[in-house]
Amino acid sequence: MNQASRSIYMDYSATTPVRAEVLEAMQPYFAEFYGNPSSIHAVGRKAGTALSEARRTIAALIGARPREIVFTGCGTESDNAALRGIALSRRGATGAARIVTLPIEHKAVLNTAEDLRDYFGFDLTLVPVDGAGRVSVDSVAAALGDGKDVAVVSVMTANNEVGTVQPIAEIGALCRSLGVPFHTDAVQAAGKLPLRVDELNVDALSVSAHKFYGPKGAGFLYLRTGAPYLPYMTGGSHEGGNRAGTENVPLIVGMAKALELAEAERQQEQARLRVLRDQLIGGILESVEGAQLTGDREHRLANHASFAITGVEAESVLIALDLAGVAASSGSACASGSTRPSHVLEAMGVPYLAARGALRLSLGRGNTPEDVEYVLERLPQIVAQVKESEPAWE
Repeated sequence: MNQASRSIYMDYSATTPVRAEVLEAMQPYFAEFYGNPSSIHAVGRKAGTALSEARRTIAALIGARPREIVFTGCGTESDNAALRGIALSRRGATGAARIVTLPIEHKAVLNTAEDLRDYFGFDLTLVPVDGAGRVSVDSVAAALGDGKDVAVVSVMTANNEVGTVQPIAEIGALCRSLGVPFHTDAVQAAGKLPLRVDELNVDALSVSAHKFYGPKGAGFLYLRTGAPYLPYMTGGSHEGGNRAGTENVPLIVGMAKALELAEAERQQEQARLRVLRDQLIGGILESVEGAQLTGDREHRLANHASFAITGVEAESVLIALDLAGVAASSGSACASGSTRPSHVLEAMGVPYLAARGALRLSLGRGNTPEDVEYVLERLPQIVAQVKESEPAWE
């Protein structure tokens, strides 16, 4: 069966389609209610009201105050804003000049932390993870010490490449006991895990709309009242002075609607996807020679199945899957085109020859049991054919 006769999307961790309800909510704000939300005339007030309603909706869904929601352009901007804003502010106020994070973070966090080290003189501590990509609270505690020299700690809620979920609430409680600001990149977790900021003990939290059936180009940063913060985008007084620039009202309205829908359906949908995920994992481990699961088996996103397959190049497998009508990935879409094995798998200690065969199958609203059956039928054949056609590696 070729791609023309079947189309199965299993790359929901990369992005999701915009829901019809979200498109409908956004539509009026492109041309009918197009005003600048900062304007005081009627057209502007209509847009401003929509912006305020979206802010209240999102705040209520995560247990925050509306003024603690800062709208951004994406998850990457939210991560950048959190790390730069908190680190620079805290160093200015207390002299703390060390950033603590994990080697498996998204590059939006890692590259920002490295920039702060290389160009602003911060020290950088990377806390090791275990073979499943999970960090222990004890390891974080050892890295923090008394915390007095730490400007900010950043630990992602769930990993985009291997699906591992971290003990965020416990790490947050540790940071709070030491008076250290704590940020989490929750881009992969939004719509899949409960994100109540008080329960997570976070001071900052990053989200991107296109991971939960909202539009690309919209995100937000939760910033707890009183958290140290130096805005890194300056100009007007938008977003309470935390992020200059006219807000993208249609996309923000869509993001709020998408998060509202995702949260309302979260428990039922994640339970459904967990069944499909476990069928994928069990079937692939049983039928694909050389396949090993990557990520934590228990502490894992319900929609996420990822593997390292020894003896194949990921690109060859992905091309063959695409020709068979299945869209998948080898890991982060933001790292596509790189010839190096994943920094996440490297930090987890996955052997090089296995890491080169990384495969991520991430499920979503459009997937069915029949989709899983088809992948389990085709993938073993594809891997066997790729191994036969490619020269053996030394």
